[in-house]
Amino acid sequence: MRTAILCLAACTLACAVSGASAQGGPPDTAKLLAAQRSAMQSLARMDGVWRGEAKTTLRDGQVRIITQTERIGPMLDGTIKVIEGRGYDATGAVVFNAFGVVSYDVSKASFSMRSHAQGLSGDFVFKPTPDGYSWDIPAGPATIHYSATIRDGVLHEVGERVVPGAQPVRFFEMTLRRVGGTDWPAGGAVPPK
Repeated sequence: MRTAILCLAACTLACAVSGASAQGGPPDTAKLLAAQRSAMQSLARMDGVWRGEAKTTLRDGQVRIITQTERIGPMLDGTIKVIEGRGYDATGAVVFNAFGVVSYDVSKASFSMRSHAQGLSGDFVFKPTPDGYSWDIPAGPATIHYSATIRDGVLHEVGERVVPGAQPVRFFEMTLRRVGGTDWPAGGAVPPK
């Protein structure tokens, strides 16, 4: 345990020193956090608990329909957005589970999402839109493009395979209704005593 703590302290110090030397002094963390919080406000409509139907067309052409749920909320004082998605089959068994963290990089003036699902993970460009968001997964010569709208308590997201020179092929669609608010993940923190 002591070794882990020393390692963590050394890594933290190395990051702080490298960041400070690159900028000529320590970063103004209050300004960074304020800029991140401000940028993340564009995603506030995502917050809450969502439930509805998701349809996926598998490679063999079969269509799989599940009940999809999402719980989405801010963490780290509103500087990141945390997303958990669960899909249930007709028996109530979990057949899909995903976890993502959306963050804003002040130095690049851009959003990204770290996603984990089905044994895979990756960092992807995430773009807020006037009424939702989009994100892309590079897939060889193709791109998996997801786009979503959030209007009147309905989150509608589609996924398409996009290959240069060909029409996009839709393989995923979900329509979820906001069924409530949540204090997840920030709520329920361990108190000091």
